[in-house]
Amino acid sequence: MGRETRRYRQRQGHQDYVWRVVAVAGAALVIVPMLAGFSWFLAPALQASAWLGAVGDPQLMVATQRTLLTALGGTALAMVLATAIIMMVYPGSAWTYLRLRLPVLLAFPHAAFAIGIALLVAPSGWVARLLAAMLGWDAPPQWVTVQDAQGLTLMIALAIKESWFLLWMLAVTLGEQDIVRQMTVARSLGYGRTQVWMHVLLPQILPRLAWPLMAVLAYGLSVVDMALVLGPTTPPTLAVLTWQWLTDPNPQHVAQGTIGAVLLAGLMLICVLLVRLAWKGLRRWAPYPAGHRKPGRRAPRFQRATVRLAFLLGIIPGIPLLLWSFSQTWFFPSVLPAQWTVSNWTSADLNPLFTTLWLALACVVLLLPLTLVWLEWGPSRFGALIYAPLLLPALPLAAAQYSVLLRLNLDGTSVGVIWSHLAWVFPYMLITLSGPYRAFDPRIVTTARALGHSRWQACINVKWPMLLRPILAATAIGFSVSVAQYLPTLFAGAGRFATVTTEAVALSAGGDRRMLAVQSSLQMLLPLLMFLLAVLVSRRYARGRKGMQ
Repeated sequence: MGRETRRYRQRQGHQDYVWRVVAVAGAALVIVPMLAGFSWFLAPALQASAWLGAVGDPQLMVATQRTLLTALGGTALAMVLATAIIMMVYPGSAWTYLRLRLPVLLAFPHAAFAIGIALLVAPSGWVARLLAAMLGWDAPPQWVTVQDAQGLTLMIALAIKESWFLLWMLAVTLGEQDIVRQMTVARSLGYGRTQVWMHVLLPQILPRLAWPLMAVLAYGLSVVDMALVLGPTTPPTLAVLTWQWLTDPNPQHVAQGTIGAVLLAGLMLICVLLVRLAWKGLRRWAPYPAGHRKPGRRAPRFQRATVRLAFLLGIIPGIPLLLWSFSQTWFFPSVLPAQWTVSNWTSADLNPLFTTLWLALACVVLLLPLTLVWLEWGPSRFGALIYAPLLLPALPLAAAQYSVLLRLNLDGTSVGVIWSHLAWVFPYMLITLSGPYRAFDPRIVTTARALGHSRWQACINVKWPMLLRPILAATAIGFSVSVAQYLPTLFAGAGRFATVTTEAVALSAGGDRRMLAVQSSLQMLLPLLMFLLAVLVSRRYARGRKGMQ
């Protein structure tokens, strides 16, 4: 009996080792070549002429200032919005209502969101048309709301869009902390709701949001698609200026683009260090609560109104997209189109839609098994490398990917474009699934193994079927992230692959608003349909299974 037990354990140990190797090899294939590409991409940064050309460009200083304003301001405002909402509605039915709808808000791609904002607040946009109907205007107002010189519209759009990501991460954090118990104890001592959050809960929660905040800051520093639609133009933000240099046929400008990417990474590092020092100083010098009680009352109606307003801010940019996509004639100051038509949809080029669809499906088909294997067998100490694409500016990473593909002669190929998407889709799928995976009761797997199942069989037959809902949610999130990719598609595709995202951003530069609205609506509807499919499949699977309802 002892010999059989040893053989069984050896066999199980061998299987675990094989799956651990598979997890590490799969993650390395996604991440390591991109990191290695930095050595090729950064080679021009060693040239003094490149530095002189970049530093001597009169646009650089202003572009850097605008980037810092939009990135830091957008990150800070997103954090304020997320914490304000969570302080007002958690815990309670209003928070449950919002948490269940967060995936819908997260599925709204950044480029489509920016284009919707532009069609909403432009001088001839929907807001101006509503004001014209009330005030009797017959011409668009002379205000500058899109591509303003300071980038304020871009900053506000980034704040609104990224606040949903922070709320999503707060939902994960609140699920891990015993927040309700601490709130009940503090409230029983006479402290008001605001006091409890400010002095007890936020000091515990904010340090756990350090990595998500870094991801938001990294995106704000290197965002190109939203900046092309909403950001300043002369000069643009540093990310757009760097992108223009990198895509210029002049080798000197390409070298300057490398310097711009280095500056973006340097700005990221400096901002993180300064914020960390500021947090330490705040924690050291912040006074302890004086003990004064300020009881507060809950306002359920106000909570529900807050949630509805927050949800409305997330979906209202989609309304002008849909209106323009079905309009035939729509002149200012009409609030609604004078004539409606479906010809915009029937005459639209659907090749970008099909390209986007097979790219996103290929990504989730490849990454879902890898995500499950990594969460089950992958070594946690290498997790930082997987999350690097979220924590570093996207522009230098996409350029490093392109350097690798150039060396392997894979630029402009389907394989190259799919691989370029994997680096961004993989960490989002891990984030989505890691919380439910950690919360899964290990005794269930132990029981399955005691009944004779191997670890692999226990996962296939017991664990993963019970986690079907979060697995489907991770699949939908991964699909949405792939749909929203702009820079990786441009670089790796070498201009040969047009997706709904690249097509929408290209049309935003001055194309037909109706075609722009169609492509942006497709970009918005694809993730929503994927989430709807995930919900329908999970509900159908839960029928007859009481524990999953």
